[in-house]
Amino acid sequence: MNLIIQNIRKELLENIDEKTKNTFQRFFKDKVKCYGIKTATVGSIAKKYWKEVKDKNKKEIFELCEELYKSDYTEEAFVVSFWGGNFIDFVEEKDLVTYEKWISKYINNWAKCDGFCNHTVGDYITKYPEKVKELKRWAASPNRWMRRAAAVTLIVPAKRGDFLKEVFEISDILLLDEEDIVQKGYGWLLKEASRQHQEEVFNYVVGNKDKMPRTALRYAIEKMPKELKVIAMKKTQ
Repeated sequence: MNLIIQNIRKELLENIDEKTKNTFQRFFKDKVKCYGIKTATVGSIAKKYWKEVKDKNKKEIFELCEELYKSDYTEEAFVVSFWGGNFIDFVEEKDLVTYEKWISKYINNWAKCDGFCNHTVGDYITKYPEKVKELKRWAASPNRWMRRAAAVTLIVPAKRGDFLKEVFEISDILLLDEEDIVQKGYGWLLKEASRQHQEEVFNYVVGNKDKMPRTALRYAIEKMPKELKVIAMKKTQ
């Protein structure tokens, strides 16, 4: 086993917090594998070891990430997510293939999905905006985590007002998704897009409110004024 991985796991084991361990599962519907460590502590450990990792070549860094993912521990996936904030310095257009593989193969809860996609994949799409079309393919995947990834990858860009056209296209694909974790994902995306494009998002929600799952709808209008929420929530007779 790589010495860096070995040392990371040793520190994770040394920082198990019993309260966190006992409450961790309640945030997830499906069974998750965890040490039970506070997120801030995982972040500190990830930051510490990034100093050892950052001067390695990309192939070595990606191999370390994959090794962490293979354990299935949520906190080890968090280390990858924390490191991923630095990937933008060296990421190449071809690396979306690796990101997609990691999501499809290793991501199996919303925390792993959001932690990796919000920034690492979101930064990639910002750097290579022509690749945003790939997210529409992800949105049609049979893998629910890939479908959620299609939406939550655009959270940060949408918050800035970017990719509105793609926000709606991805939402169209996911509109009738039966998985609540996917509904929450694209509802969250619409909510963030509404910060800069309230009218457009409101019109989209109202135009789809009779078929959009209520879970997604409630997320989408969360930042809107009360009077708009009332209109959006009222079903057409």
